Amino acid sequence: MKGRPVLVTLSSAAVLAISAAGAAAQAPASPPPTFTADVAPILQRSCVTCHRAGEIAPMSLRTYDEVRPWARAIRMRVASREMPPWHLDRTIGIQQFKDDPSLSDQEIDTITRWVDAGAPEGNPADMPPQREFAAANAWQIGTPDLVIRFPAMPVPAEGPDMFGNLYADIPIDSDRYIKAIQTRSATQMSHRVVHHALSYAEDPALEAGGMAEDGGQFLVEYASGKNAEVYPDGSGVLLKAGQRARAAFHLHPIGLETAAEIELGIVLYPKGYVPTFTRWSRQLAQPTTPLDLPAGAITRSDGYTILHKAARIIAFQPHMHNLGVRQCLELIYPTSGTRTTTEVVNCANFNNNWHLTYNYADDAQPLVPAGTILHNISWHDNRPTNPRATDPKNWVGDGQRTIDEMGFFWIGWIELTEEEYKQQLAERKSRAAGAPAGTTAQR
Repeated sequence: MKGRPVLVTLSSAAVLAISAAGAAAQAPASPPPTFTADVAPILQRSCVTCHRAGEIAPMSLRTYDEVRPWARAIRMRVASREMPPWHLDRTIGIQQFKDDPSLSDQEIDTITRWVDAGAPEGNPADMPPQREFAAANAWQIGTPDLVIRFPAMPVPAEGPDMFGNLYADIPIDSDRYIKAIQTRSATQMSHRVVHHALSYAEDPALEAGGMAEDGGQFLVEYASGKNAEVYPDGSGVLLKAGQRARAAFHLHPIGLETAAEIELGIVLYPKGYVPTFTRWSRQLAQPTTPLDLPAGAITRSDGYTILHKAARIIAFQPHMHNLGVRQCLELIYPTSGTRTTTEVVNCANFNNNWHLTYNYADDAQPLVPAGTILHNISWHDNRPTNPRATDPKNWVGDGQRTIDEMGFFWIGWIELTEEEYKQQLAERKSRAAGAPAGTTAQR
């Protein structure tokens, strides 16, 4: 009827919902994270390893006064997952690794909310004790049994990239097996000029006129930002007595005259110990054709290596230069029919400043049958939008220089007999029974 008010009746559920919404609107917001209680523990776990006095990072992040001026820069770097350096795609493949410093989504959210709230310090009583570290010049592998120091190599302030070999004695009197190994630059300035160094053990008779012939036993690769190699228990690399060490170097002038000082630290198994497995490390799956990277374009390349024996893959390390932006490791499994089975194990967004080795957790190491093909898929970005593209108006191809390109990966693995493969696969499946999908990669 005209003029008569309309009565609207609400259900009890609607009344309760409105009341709850009103109460929530009136409830005080949760306090923002503070540095001492929430942020400092994250930085201590994942950042201060490098961000402290005497280490490679440009600033220390141990105290509130040190961190506060960098708060917004920290927010940007962790939100984009540039820092801490761990460039694996978290949505693809295996995610269980040893010594993983990466931040969880919750940790990134904590840092983001802390900065957005004005980066409050919090109660000093909440500050955790400072994390203790070995001396800045300590080895990642602990105290080495052998330290091999190569002669210092002068590097001028300007000039072309430098390539060559350095030699040093290996002071052992009997054959021994290597348990862990690390190449490093002995000084901060040396770190800046050493692009890479490949270490070998070889018969002195191979040396001719100060240069080595092709051959020798490969020991370890070093490149900017690479971590040490610690072999799984029961595996090692034979180091024969009577050999000399050779470091095949690539040095890059940086505008300041300095010297490259390279040293090799080695942890040995006890005398007489022979490990069950040999741990191999090689650069594999080179592109099938020479790299051809046009100006102003993103280019994909593919490479393949067949494993003729069953294997347990221990580690994955992408390797490219400045134009490299992404690399994936795919396994192509042998089949008896026409259907091919494949598995993408990992993809990494590459940064040439950080040649990280991703060491799989023991129960996540891919177990693969004989005949498995390692497929390398690499992408190079030669566009002006890539900040590491030094000359995106020009073509780039294969080469050893910093301004040239590469596209392979280093793989660490242990070869298995058919019996060992079947046994380890059965043990893996038994341990993984009931585990969430995706925790292991196996055949």
